Amino acid sequence: MLGACIDIGSNTTRLLVAEIEAGRLREVAQQRAFTRLGAKGGITPEKIDLCAEAVATQVRIANELGCTSIRAVATAAIRTAPNRDELVAKIERAAGIPLDVLSGEDEARYAFMGATHTLGHLPIGEVGVVDVGGGSTELVCGTLADGVSWSVSFRVGSGFLADHYLHSDPPALNELEQIRRHVDGVFEGLQAPQPRVVYAVGGSATSLRKLVGAVIDHETLQRSIRLLAEHPADEIARRFELDPVRVKLLPAGMLLLDAASVVFGAPLQIAKGGLREGVLLAELDRERILT
Repeated sequence: MLGACIDIGSNTTRLLVAEIEAGRLREVAQQRAFTRLGAKGGITPEKIDLCAEAVATQVRIANELGCTSIRAVATAAIRTAPNRDELVAKIERAAGIPLDVLSGEDEARYAFMGATHTLGHLPIGEVGVVDVGGGSTELVCGTLADGVSWSVSFRVGSGFLADHYLHSDPPALNELEQIRRHVDGVFEGLQAPQPRVVYAVGGSATSLRKLVGAVIDHETLQRSIRLLAEHPADEIARRFELDPVRVKLLPAGMLLLDAASVVFGAPLQIAKGGLREGVLLAELDRERILT
């Protein structure tokens, strides 16, 4: 089965096309557009048109590759938008497929499935997953056998924090400190499970792999934040082969990941799969039930 998932997030609209066999995914193609729906100023008509065009293009790519199943999902930016219905209708008309607006609980469940089912080994015992997006952050715990047992979703993400606090390039120390205080306030008093291993998914985590490697801990994050505070985004982007738009969002995403690591009491391993992979795996399970 060749399937596709289009994930419309607060920062990016991303396509994943994958071959699904025996409960495993093999990536065939990816495509990404920085649509920045979650940026300050709301989702304007111009942004609606831009996003609808991006989704239509990604549907066309998926069809040209021969996908038998295409699923489009939207997360925090559309979920909380006052003009949500207008945006959904415009995308559905342009793309010719339905658009599912996910709840925070749905995001957590799919992120957990995508992270844990794309590992090269089967984790034993309780596993944690942190999904830092542009407009929300999900913390999840569960087991591979029984699925999610605990989750929480916060309406704060890398795009939201960057738009509100990061006005300098490179970011000023006082701007980073304002983000740190905001994040600490969001997670204050949270009593989370303490899993044996925790995985990080989402755009910030994926980009961080190029800066820190496969494991995120407090020390490596602090070094990376200092690096980003000393050099302009374009320079960092060239040095690490990252998109300049992503680099400008990274400090906020890193501080969210750092705080989540503290909450879970463990370093974060960067997972290969996330929400899109989880959506595709869930679609495979649904088709098995129907047949």
